Amino acid sequence: MLAGDAGIGRGQDDAEKTFLAVTSVGELYFGAAKSGRPELNRTTIDRLLGEKEVLPCDSAVAREYGRLKAVLRRQGTPIPDNDIWIAAIALRKEMTLVSRDRHFERIPELRLVAWR
Repeated sequence: MLAGDAGIGRGQDDAEKTFLAVTSVGELYFGAAKSGRPELNRTTIDRLLGEKEVLPCDSAVAREYGRLKAVLRRQGTPIPDNDIWIAAIALRKEMTLVSRDRHFERIPELRLVAWR
């Protein structure tokens, strides 16, 4: 995600404030750890985290995660577990999710903006 992606941040142009889901932070650190330059990438992530509020998971988010996962499974339209957590956080916080992952469109109640 951070490897010279010129699109980073463009989806948030009109936002008053932007946030990161704790799950997304974990994915960023995983990407850094498996990269060829883990220390540099961790430093970049640390800098980004200094500018953003990280939204945690709590029991309400966990309840929403369970509901979403069950609905998606019943519909035969599963998405990756980490993305269900991200969607659950956005739904519980009544926030708009900015993403380029189209599978979030499988959650009709999610307010979604395409990350360009």
